Amino acid sequence: MSETFSFITKESIRLDDYLRKMLPGAVGQRQAQAQTQAQTQTQAPSSLNLSNSKIRRLILAGCVKVNGRVLLRPAFELRGTSSVEVFFDREKFFYEKKPDDIKFSLKESDILFEDDNLIFVNKPAFFPVEQTVAGNRANLHDAVVDFLWARNKELRNPPYVGIMHRLDRETSGVIVFTKNRNVNKEIHDIFEKHEQDKEYIALCVPEHPKGGCPVQGTSFTVEKFMGRISGKSQAGKWGELSEYNGGQYSKTDFYVEGETAVEGKACLKIKCMLYTGRTHQIRVHLSGEGLPILGDALYGGRPADRLYLHAYRLSFICSGRLYDIIAPLPW
Repeated sequence: MSETFSFITKESIRLDDYLRKMLPGAVGQRQAQAQTQAQTQTQAPSSLNLSNSKIRRLILAGCVKVNGRVLLRPAFELRGTSSVEVFFDREKFFYEKKPDDIKFSLKESDILFEDDNLIFVNKPAFFPVEQTVAGNRANLHDAVVDFLWARNKELRNPPYVGIMHRLDRETSGVIVFTKNRNVNKEIHDIFEKHEQDKEYIALCVPEHPKGGCPVQGTSFTVEKFMGRISGKSQAGKWGELSEYNGGQYSKTDFYVEGETAVEGKACLKIKCMLYTGRTHQIRVHLSGEGLPILGDALYGGRPADRLYLHAYRLSFICSGRLYDIIAPLPW
């Protein structure tokens, strides 16, 4: 989740130099306050060491506004009275590129459905949805922009592509982008109000002994408050967290469709229907039920070539039209 830091200065100074001076202390102080409120025992530093390169990447990623305007020039000279806003996502900022990001170029066969307003894409696993401040990381949003621009070479500028929701980097399946700003608010409201149906398919290796796990035709629901339970410097891990300690309500319905086998492992094929969209929600809910997803090492799953979680179906009504899009299973 992005935090906002606001500064006012009358200095004449480069934007990157100013942020290098002001941002570490502000970020460290905010972190210390958050840990105090959570009554943790960890001693937070009063300031952080934010490298010059990451300050530049933050600016180039469009995360900094000066006097209300996004500025992409680290060398921009602040003059007079300037207001500076920084939109800062700790996890993305401190992220270092993973070695297993795949190479991917969008093709016609990856488009599940498209019209003048929306484009539905079948996202591959091990590919992030959007750019991070870590640098020039290949991502699905840029791939969609490149694809549409190559198809309309007469355009002088890149075509507009709007991000309305996200999938985890390791998760495959259907995701929608907007092609027209006029539908952004309607699509945003659909996701914000949970007026869409989202179905995932997960392959799980039960922790319970045979005979003690759900069987075909079993339905169950998981409801709990969730929040981040790992330190900011560690891989992001979410789990059950009290509402009073910042946990957010989450709910998923599950249905066991049957048994299958992949990579030589016997699995349960489970349909997952989301009511809320918390980070790692399905992974946390299934792991808590003794049904970790195959390939999900973070939450106790057996080692595998990939995380066996797939966004199978996305359905909603926009501008009076029903969109009901399915991404075929990749395994």
